[in-house]
Amino acid sequence: MSNENIFREVDEELRSERMRNLWRRFGPFIIGAAVAVVVVVAANEGWSWWQQSRAAEASEEFYVALDLAEFGDLDAARQNLEQIAAEGYGGYPVLARFSEAGLLAEQGETEAAIEAYDALASTSDNQRLRELALVLAGMLLVDSGTVDDVEARVSSIAAEEGPMRNPAREALGLAHYQAEDYAAARENFEAVLSDPLSQDSTRTRMSFYLAQLVSMGEVAPDAVPDEVLEPEDAGAAETAE
Repeated sequence: MSNENIFREVDEELRSERMRNLWRRFGPFIIGAAVAVVVVVAANEGWSWWQQSRAAEASEEFYVALDLAEFGDLDAARQNLEQIAAEGYGGYPVLARFSEAGLLAEQGETEAAIEAYDALASTSDNQRLRELALVLAGMLLVDSGTVDDVEARVSSIAAEEGPMRNPAREALGLAHYQAEDYAAARENFEAVLSDPLSQDSTRTRMSFYLAQLVSMGEVAPDAVPDEVLEPEDAGAAETAE
């Protein structure tokens, strides 16, 4: 055996020995790190699966409750919604509470429905959901409360530029109409009508409200936008003059 081969074998042996020593020293840490990575990945996958499973279960329960309500079993629907509100996952507890308040209103339990909406407005972390709850409560109070009751809930929303401003103005207009304050009612209806972002269906309702005020003689035809009066209505108004 040549000296070169001997030196090569000795060098390989030394390198092998160094590798074994390094492995003995750092192997447990490498294995531990690898195990930790596997555990983290598995935990993440497990958490994602659990979240999806919970969300799917809550979704199914929520739509079962809606089906019960649609087929007229309101009591059973409310029981399901109460359970989802207490034990549901993700956004479904909030959806369940809104739906339950709506069923209360549908069953004629207006006061309980208003309390439910007020509770949602006071506990929700989402500003838009708080505004929605207040507007829905305000709408119910148009018939069952006073102008002050409605204003306490929606006046600040109506004054802002948020997405719920027009429903809030409509609630205020209807409350003033009920209180026979027709000038204030007209002001709110016209504010919605003049908003370029109002939907067509909303503009149609506002036009109907204003036309009703004109037909009652509470508002002069020239005090409302021209688009409110149909040609026959405008002619009738001119004849009346």
